[in-house]
Parts: sequence; C-alpha cells; structure tokens
Amino acid sequence: MQPTIIKNISIVNEGQITIADLLIENGIIQKIGSATAFPDIKTIDGNGKYLLPGIIDAQVHFRDPGLTHKADLYTESKAAIAGGVTSFIDMPNTKPNVLTLDIWKEKYRIAQSKSLANFGFFMGVNADNIDDIIQMDIAQFLAVSDDGLYFTKKGNLLADNPQVMDKLFANCKCIIAVHAEKETIVASNEEVYKQQYGEQIPFHLHPLIRSENACIEATKDFIALAERYKAHLHILHLSTSAEARLFRNDIPLKDKKITTEVCVQHLWFSEKDYDRLGALIKWNPAIKSENDRKGLMQALLDDHIDLITTDHAPHTLEDKDGNYFTAVSGAPMVQHSLNIMLEFYMQGIIPIEKIAEKMCHNPAILYQIKDRGFIREGYAADMVIVDMDSKWKVSRDNTLYKCGWSPMEGTVFQSRVTHTFVNGHLVYENGTFYEEIKGQALVKYQ
Repeated sequence: MQPTIIKNISIVNEGQITIADLLIENGIIQKIGSATAFPDIKTIDGNGKYLLPGIIDAQVHFRDPGLTHKADLYTESKAAIAGGVTSFIDMPNTKPNVLTLDIWKEKYRIAQSKSLANFGFFMGVNADNIDDIIQMDIAQFLAVSDDGLYFTKKGNLLADNPQVMDKLFANCKCIIAVHAEKETIVASNEEVYKQQYGEQIPFHLHPLIRSENACIEATKDFIALAERYKAHLHILHLSTSAEARLFRNDIPLKDKKITTEVCVQHLWFSEKDYDRLGALIKWNPAIKSENDRKGLMQALLDDHIDLITTDHAPHTLEDKDGNYFTAVSGAPMVQHSLNIMLEFYMQGIIPIEKIAEKMCHNPAILYQIKDRGFIREGYAADMVIVDMDSKWKVSRDNTLYKCGWSPMEGTVFQSRVTHTFVNGHLVYENGTFYEEIKGQALVKYQ
C-alpha cells in the first residue's frame, strides 16, 4: 500500500478544525502535524479542502444475501465510498433473516469478498429466536435488532410483543436497537383512511397513519423497560420532535444507557414533499411535519440525539410503483448523506465539527468500534476529503445505487467528496475507484 501525505488540509476532528499535514503508512495515521514528503510517496494538496474521519453509517439495508436484485454489498458499499462513508452496520432483514449465528457469520464471509467499505452486521431478534439469542455470547454482537423484520412477518416488531420485550431487556447485555412504532396503532389508522379512500390513500397521509402517537407510545414503553432492567437501548430512526425530548443530553454518550439517532431524510424532507415525490419518500417511520424536521435538527444540536444515519433501504422503481398499500417503504440515501449535512453546514444551521461528532465519533463510541471514527495517530486511516466549493447536481447518471435512482435527484449540492480512504487505501479519487483492496470487519474494543 503506497504511503500518502496530505498537505496543508483543514482537519475536522474532536470539536476543532486544525490546518496540518497528515501522513498515512501501512493503513495507519502515522503523523498529524508537519510532515515531509519522501520518494515513492503519494502527495495530495489539501489546501482549501477539509478532512473528516470516514463516516460510519450505523443503519443500512444493503440487501445481501437474498435480495440482490435491489442492491448488494459491492454496489452499495461503492455508493457509500463515493459519499465518504467508510464503514457501515447492516440490518438483519436480508433473505434469510439474520436470526441464527450461522447466517450472521455468512454475511461477514460475503462482505469480505465484496465490500469496498468496512462492515458490521446486527443480529436479528424476534419472537422466533428470542430464547436462542439470550443463550448466545451476546458480547460478540455490535447490537441486536428487530428493524425490518416486520416486512417478513406481521408481529415481528418488539414494540408489539410485550413478553418478548420483557425477556430480551431482562437478559440482553449488548445494545438493543429497536424500531419504535406500534403496529397496532398504525393498523387502526390504516383502517380509518381505508374506509375513506379505499386502496387509493394519498401518500401525504402516511405521517398520519404511521403517526406521532404510534412512535411516541412505542418509544416511551421501550425507555421504561430499559430503565427497569438497566438495559442498553438504542432507538433507531427517530422521526418526531416530541420523542427527542425523552432522551438525556446532560451526560456524555459513553455514559448513556438510552440513546437515539436521526436519519438524514427526516432532517431534509417534510410533509410538504409528498405531493412532489409520493412513494419515493415513503419510509417507516414516516417523514413528518416541518415542525418535526426543525425539532429533530435542534435535538441533534443540543445532544438529545446522538447519531446521524441513513436507514439506506434501496428498492427498485417497480417496488415503489402502485398505490399506498403496494408501494414499499424505504429509499436509498447512503451516497448523499454527508452532502446533505454539509449543505446544512453551509446554510449556517450546524457546525461542521458537530457533523463529524454525530456521523463519525459517536457511532464509534456507541458501538465500541476499535480505532475508527477519529483522526488520531495510530488509528486506522479511514478518512474523507471534501471540497466545499464544487457544485454538482444529483442525477441518475451519477447515482451509484444498484436500484438506479435517488429521491435526491435534481438536488444541487455545494460540496463534493474528492477522496475516500479505507484502512489507508485510497479507494476513491475524483470519480475513479481503486477496488483491489476490500474493507475489513469492524472490531469492538474491550
């Protein structure tokens, strides 16, 4: 692997911006400060650009194995790399669902040969495997999760299974990452609007069907249970400002036992976008009101919300076609998440240091990821260089998802990812990929 020196770049790390050189050797950040070039070293001029730790997207659905007509670990990791995402954690609703140790290990084997980014996988948990889960060596998992499993079988959400929830929270010693919506409330709301509209429910009613009440009641129940058992709870993809106020911001993340995240789409879109985009922005939980969008951003800024993720969930356009009930939920976002947040930075809404905290530092802290998430000497050289003055427009021609589309099409971004390093290997440089070295499994520190 060729040594690299990045000269005179603005390094965004741990609440500060420092202009310095950075030396990469043997996949590691060897020196931060003043570094001298030597023969056979690659030199990158960082003048006027920013260097951030590689983004860790801690919630994606890359569809591999079993649903690879939509996406796979190669295509989606490539899109991630183009967006500055150097590590991801994938959800268990592949086919088959990740409900056994053998299937969980098989996903790692697949990723070793296909993924350009570093990778980790949640273990799935539901009523079918709860007894097996609590007998396992749970410390080996980054987290266990029910997310996405309701697509396979109704009633698989933990929020609708009090007995399963109770058993899991009483016995689980790793992070429990949950989808906080009550399907019983959602189903009741569906019936109300189905009586009025039949199968042709307008998409702008999605946030009233997958309502604030469905979210907040599930979140309150989960928090109460976690407090009772002193379990480590993580609420995925928060969508309402009311929920955000339920989380603490008066202690460091490393000391929190109850945490949460927001996805970029819930910061970018609001209910006003349904008329334009319809099923393309149908997510579970739903994109909600403008007040929720602004409230989530404020909760991110004041540290009630700990992480930024994407819930990247690619579907074909055929999957998105049809009426409210046949159009599936989820959309691809991983290539554009950093650009979205940098757009907010350039609008003066969020400091770039806070973006690095929520997208890089905090995922590493929460999931105990070893030697990543920070720009520190001795750490793995997972990094992204960004040009803040390079305007471009999202189109199908420059979207890399296997499904071939993005809800961000037509959006003009002011910033551009120019270089992405994974384990010191320059995987992406100004539109060119160097794919000879694959990513590595994320390792927990003890």
